[in-house]
Amino acid sequence: MTRILIADDNEFVRRALKALIESHKEWNVVGEAKDGQDAIERVRELHPDIVVLDLAMPRMNGLEAARELAKIEPELPVLLCTVQFSSYVVEEARKSGVRGAVPKAEAGQITQALTALIDHHTFYSQVRAS
Repeated sequence: MTRILIADDNEFVRRALKALIESHKEWNVVGEAKDGQDAIERVRELHPDIVVLDLAMPRMNGLEAARELAKIEPELPVLLCTVQFSSYVVEEARKSGVRGAVPKAEAGQITQALTALIDHHTFYSQVRAS
């Protein structure tokens, strides 16, 4: 069973991600966080296998949280799941130690990304031209 922590400041999004994740019988959401600082505290407490982080959160955004998580648990895979998906965000995510980045609107890619991270791969969605 893969243990996943979700960090997003929007409760509706957390519930939707939890439903998506738990539709896979081998995945379990072990905790939720409402911002980056809360995510770090929950990681220390729960020791998840993967963390799904939103980018824009209060107190500490997803990239800042990813940098801190890389210091305390360098092997912990982090997936950035954001509405503000762009080539700049993907590049900053890579620099921050994030192993995957996907747009929130792409449920199928979220699933693909989690599968890739579980298999010790990276997964970065393609940025679509506007």
